[in-house]
Amino acid sequence: QVQLVESGGGLVQAGGSLRLSCAASGRTFLSYAMGWFRQAPGKEREFVAGIRWSSGDTYYTDSVKGRFTISRDNAKTTVYLQMNSLKAEDTAVYYCGAVQARFPIRVASDYDYWGQGTQVTVSS
Repeated sequence: QVQLVESGGGLVQAGGSLRLSCAASGRTFLSYAMGWFRQAPGKEREFVAGIRWSSGDTYYTDSVKGRFTISRDNAKTTVYLQMNSLKAEDTAVYYCGAVQARFPIRVASDYDYWGQGTQVTVSS
């Protein structure tokens, strides 16, 4: 089985930054699309950012464009989410997901693998 482990969450003041990591084990994900999602209490898991492992092509939801950056390190088989200018509304549990796909996947139900999540709390 593929394992994804998120880390880097925590408590930060509005305007601050956090860098989330998603360490993958068991596969190289050369043909996979990777994504970061977040879920706040009482809400559905929503797409935040995605990246194609092989090409490095990235895509973002409108609310985080210009603030968040997704990237990957092939040698470490790790995906990162650099979050800058954090807002209180960014507070959520952040999840890393993976799916074998040629094109960007923005729907949580289409992902095959998930990490356990890491809590991000932004105080205003």
